[in-house]
Amino acid sequence: MDTARIDWHARAAALAFDGRAFIDGARVAAADGETFACRSPIDGRSLCEVARGRQADIDAAVASARRAFDDGRWAARAPAVRKKVLLRFAENILAAREELALLETLDMGKPIQYSLSVDVPAAARCIAWYAEAVDKLYDEVAPTGPQALALVTREPMGVIGAIVPWNYPMIMAAWKLGPALAAGNSVVLKPSEKSPLTALRLAELALDAGLPPGVLNVVPGHGPEAGEALALHADVDAIGFTGSTRTGRRMLEYAGRSNLKRVYNELGGKSAFIVFPDFDDLGRAAKTAAGAMYFNQGESCNAPSRLLVHEDIADEFVQAVVAQLPRYAPGNPLDAATVMGALVDEAQMSTVLGYIEAGRAEGAACLAGGQRVRAETGGLYVEPTLFDGVRHEMRIAQEEIFGPVLSVIRFRDEAEALSLANGTSYGLQASVWSSNINRAHRVARALKAGTVHVNQYDEDDITVPFGGYKQSGNGRDKSLHAFDKYTELKTTWVRVDGA
Repeated sequence: MDTARIDWHARAAALAFDGRAFIDGARVAAADGETFACRSPIDGRSLCEVARGRQADIDAAVASARRAFDDGRWAARAPAVRKKVLLRFAENILAAREELALLETLDMGKPIQYSLSVDVPAAARCIAWYAEAVDKLYDEVAPTGPQALALVTREPMGVIGAIVPWNYPMIMAAWKLGPALAAGNSVVLKPSEKSPLTALRLAELALDAGLPPGVLNVVPGHGPEAGEALALHADVDAIGFTGSTRTGRRMLEYAGRSNLKRVYNELGGKSAFIVFPDFDDLGRAAKTAAGAMYFNQGESCNAPSRLLVHEDIADEFVQAVVAQLPRYAPGNPLDAATVMGALVDEAQMSTVLGYIEAGRAEGAACLAGGQRVRAETGGLYVEPTLFDGVRHEMRIAQEEIFGPVLSVIRFRDEAEALSLANGTSYGLQASVWSSNINRAHRVARALKAGTVHVNQYDEDDITVPFGGYKQSGNGRDKSLHAFDKYTELKTTWVRVDGA
């Protein structure tokens, strides 16, 4: 089917929604019957009422997950068997691609073209990749002496609490579910209250694929209610969290107050995009900077929100970036040609506009954007915004905005560029642009970031880990390294007596 010809507005009008939780293999209302309204940032339309999970619902979901784990209905299955189920799950995601893409776009405001071409296939690939990996992981025999046999084996942890953000609901859920389920764990997933709909649908697709009831439970709800209850629960063995650094601190506190569960935080960022004057294609660099910054409305933890440019080329380069901004004029996310959509909700739009005002107040020059637009639609849209003359100490240079706001900081030499790039509390990603291979390697090695891009930005694959240094967290999603988060290492020491 030619998806470009689909009338997504008509599809949206006909779409059925189910906001109930998913516990023990069935859709259920919240224990107290309470709900919260799910509204689309596209135009403020009401999508549905969503179950407002609280302590009782988390208790029920964790109990279901624990039963499923303890009786071995999933954990005791051979890796090859789990693989087949998860591959069917991935196939189900692709089969439901149009429904899932529409739910994602309506729920959080990203353009339908990207929900369809990026988010759905990335989620399916993640599930399939971990399915394929799990029956290819070998345990170890330690190099002991002849009188001992020491085995090092991986075992599933048990019940995993997964708490995911609103900006990439499907992808972030898949990054947790893929390795956690493949390893044999049971999962309680708490999606953001701002975009819960695809997580609930994923649970149904997993059940249809043969995942036993109770192995995956989804409880929507507010962070201080459902999220806190999950993180504090004494029968949860680990928390995989993606979200703000502020909330990540709470996850660590909750672990200390409860059962010292392991906490894996993948947190915020303030990534630097460093351009040296020796790079030989500044036009491509400028196009990449704009594309990476304004993709997903700037609501990406790894967005390169600090553009560090050598003073010799700064004027030219900044104008090249500004020339890209008309491409990112906000439009209706249900229109197939739209490149930048709506911010997720009123609170986030207010936060972004507040940072724009702070930038102006602190003396930065707003060269483009800076305004809310399309207000007459009832939607939540902010122009792609670029500030020049930004100083390192300004709020817009230090704090994560999570919106379409790019700050330009000029530097004199390599040492200053590195000092600026590493001079925040974050360390998620960075990018260096130079045609000098020695400089590229030298700067990449000196950058304190979990991922460093060289002469590109945000090229990616499931085979490499994603996570950060410093207050960008300690978690690593993706790649085989993600299995480390959801498995225990057991040593079994066998004495071997001589004949």
